[in-house]
Amino acid sequence: MEVQCMFEQMISDWFMEYTPHYNKFVTALLSGNLKEMNVYMNKVALNTISYFDTGKRPSGSEPERFYHGLVLGLLVELYDKYVITSNRESGYGRYNVIMEPQKGENSAIILEFKVREPNEERLLEETADAALQQIEEKEYGQILLEKGISLEHIQKYGFAFEGKNVLIKKYEN
Repeated sequence: MEVQCMFEQMISDWFMEYTPHYNKFVTALLSGNLKEMNVYMNKVALNTISYFDTGKRPSGSEPERFYHGLVLGLLVELYDKYVITSNRESGYGRYNVIMEPQKGENSAIILEFKVREPNEERLLEETADAALQQIEEKEYGQILLEKGISLEHIQKYGFAFEGKNVLIKKYEN
């Protein structure tokens, strides 16, 4: 009887639909929950990032590289749902991250990262707006449009970083 129960459970598990367990950032991103995305990223930044990671130009002339790698690391578990590309050309420039859905029911996602420049922006919100503006001005979504993904199915996020502070904004059509 014990062996029979074990086999019944095993066979049942084979046919049960698998629901992956994603980290809270990925779950919030996939559901479009901007508030939760911000809460999670700020918790991660506060509890895991060191000043030495994010201090005065930690990555030389490209300080956003550290944050770029951090976010890519959080997205890696989506390999089965998205083709994730980084630093490729599209439109009139080079985007930070594009997540192209492997199945039509998911939206494509464009992520642009910016580190606040105190000489150019007063607030982190202005930096996030600049990231969103860059997505639009450089037409980073062009590569997705060429693949038949409509504008309505492309989400755009601007990430602004300053030390251990993070602000994420979403482009609203």
